[in-house]
Amino acid sequence: MAEEFSTDGMLDMYLFENGQLLEQMEATTLDKKDADAFDDSDINEFFRVMHTIKGSSGIMMFDDISRLAHKLEDIFYYLRESHPDNVPHMELVDCIFKVTDFISAEFDKLREGDDPDGDASDLIAELDKFLKKIKNEVSASGEELPPENKYVAPSHFYIGPVSTPDSRFYKICIYYRNDTQMSNLKAYSATYALKEIAEDLLYSPEDIMTNPDSSDIILEHGFKMLLQTQSDKEAVEKLIDGSGVEKIEINECTSEEYLMGFDVPVTIANGKEIDLDSDVASIVAKAEGKAEPKKELEPGDFVIKSKTPGKPKQLAKNSKEKGSSQQFISVNVAKMDALMDLIGEIVIAESVVLQNPDLKVPGLSLNNFNKAAAQLTKFTSELQDVIMSMRMMPLANTFQKMNRIVFDASRKLGKDIELKLIGENTEVDKSIIEHISDPLMHLVRNSVDHGIEDNKADRVALGKAEKGTITIEAKNEGGKVFISVSDDGKGLNTTKLFKKARDNGLIGYEKKESDFTKKEIYQFITYPGFSTKEQVTELSGRGVGMDVVVKNIQSIGGQLDIDSEEGKGSTMTLKIPLTLAIIEGIVMSVGNSTFVIETNAVKEFINVRENSMVTEPDGEEYVMVRGQAYPVIRLCERFHLEGGQTAVENGIMVIVEHEGREVCLFVDKLIGEQEIVVKPIPPYIKKVEGLSGCTQLGDGSIALIVDVGGLF
Repeated sequence: MAEEFSTDGMLDMYLFENGQLLEQMEATTLDKKDADAFDDSDINEFFRVMHTIKGSSGIMMFDDISRLAHKLEDIFYYLRESHPDNVPHMELVDCIFKVTDFISAEFDKLREGDDPDGDASDLIAELDKFLKKIKNEVSASGEELPPENKYVAPSHFYIGPVSTPDSRFYKICIYYRNDTQMSNLKAYSATYALKEIAEDLLYSPEDIMTNPDSSDIILEHGFKMLLQTQSDKEAVEKLIDGSGVEKIEINECTSEEYLMGFDVPVTIANGKEIDLDSDVASIVAKAEGKAEPKKELEPGDFVIKSKTPGKPKQLAKNSKEKGSSQQFISVNVAKMDALMDLIGEIVIAESVVLQNPDLKVPGLSLNNFNKAAAQLTKFTSELQDVIMSMRMMPLANTFQKMNRIVFDASRKLGKDIELKLIGENTEVDKSIIEHISDPLMHLVRNSVDHGIEDNKADRVALGKAEKGTITIEAKNEGGKVFISVSDDGKGLNTTKLFKKARDNGLIGYEKKESDFTKKEIYQFITYPGFSTKEQVTELSGRGVGMDVVVKNIQSIGGQLDIDSEEGKGSTMTLKIPLTLAIIEGIVMSVGNSTFVIETNAVKEFINVRENSMVTEPDGEEYVMVRGQAYPVIRLCERFHLEGGQTAVENGIMVIVEHEGREVCLFVDKLIGEQEIVVKPIPPYIKKVEGLSGCTQLGDGSIALIVDVGGLF
């Protein structure tokens, strides 16, 4: 049974599945952190998680992760078996978080292609100290301790049979769901789990670690094992049950049948046939004599019928109508990105076809072409919707991570804070989620450190609850996602902010506070080097963080809005697009160049006369529209283009808005509105402020995408 060990192709599945288990464990811990203790179901869940991570890490030969997981498993094994009272709950929570942090850090190294070289010795010693502490409390009261949960070092060898009078023999078959990936890894996990109790263990197929095709064999025929052990059937099933398992068949047999191998039937005492294919109703009918009698079994007939390969046994109580269940498949994100790029190219190709100059020949009949074009447009739009829906992910995981941020930060600062999550099922494109995780973390930390009062007495004096509250809320509106981080803390003082900004040299001394609106003063906290903290702490005070938030959000076409009321709290809102790939844009020309502005940024198009223009002595231009003055930016001058219109009567003004500020862009003419595929500007071209990307138009020409935020 011995075979050469290989982990090729298994690492991604190892990281994915164990990463999900860690997230699940951390979420449960955060949910129960304020309770007096974990209940039995939580302890069993944590034990299974650590047992799984220990086994799979042992298979992958990540010894430190395996040993650490086993030590935390020891703690939950003891809690499960002894049910001790007075377990220090918060100390246990800290132990869990230290373990999940260590393992998560090792997983990050593996994702980057590095070795998991962290040393878990100190943490294992700390966990052992905690375990001895709670054991001493139990033994001191005279209670009997459970047997030790022995650690079996990762090894890959055949366990020779050592039969004893107490030995029991089992023939086992594990069936995995048809959509299970890397079933050979899951099968090996089952064998590794059984090695803790096995006196003898054989399995088929034997080459599960060296032959990738063994996964298909396992999915079709199941994974078969022969086990000699002193454990009962329930203990065996508990060890091998795991993710992806559809059904487990465990049949106890005699030692003679065990030695005869996998495909020999198991004798049943009364000689009756066990039917694993029929449903409950059919079996009952047979028992009542309503079914056709079958011939008596002849010597050599199989007594147990194995189910049809790949066909699950269906019980009456679990049977469902066809089509009522969902089936899922895991797909590599790189493949999804490649598919999204292809969709973008299809959109461009469609524009090229529909705007082909050959179609503008006078007198050309295009009725049939227009019908086909309409059908093509319909299908490409539906294709975009489908692929976009596939890329959309709920914000739940991102929001749940903030739970941990609030927990850690509030404990370091000695504050009692509750986190509320609203709209965590709001869906956003995966690429957007990757960009907002860090900004959201900074905003939450700021609310904990700067927002919530340091002294509970100050809150009570203002009529607030002693416990501070931070609320994260997400919602869709107008093709954008709004994510707000609110706190019921002390709020922002505009006078202090203005003075701090002037003292730091962020604004000139000739400026007065009355020259700025409240929202403009609030934006001072996003300037580099600005901080409202007098003392530098572990969490803040260095003047970095908020400016990074703004840069990251602006890089994906979003913006940050800040609102506050002194004494009542602050709200910081991220306004971000649903997706970065395909957007609606207004195409316009300036001289010999073409530009695109995102439709959501445009408020209005207007034609103006020369007498509506106002020019300041320093050359700045404004246009009066319905009694309101808007600053004017001539794109031909901003980007140093030749051939652009100079007379305002010959062009058009486009009023655009960004973060509550409005400006008029003067362009030569509008071309139209269309879906555009966003492409990055090549890295060998120097970055130009006010441009965020480029796209290809239907005629094959390149249009530059205007970054409205970069124009201010």
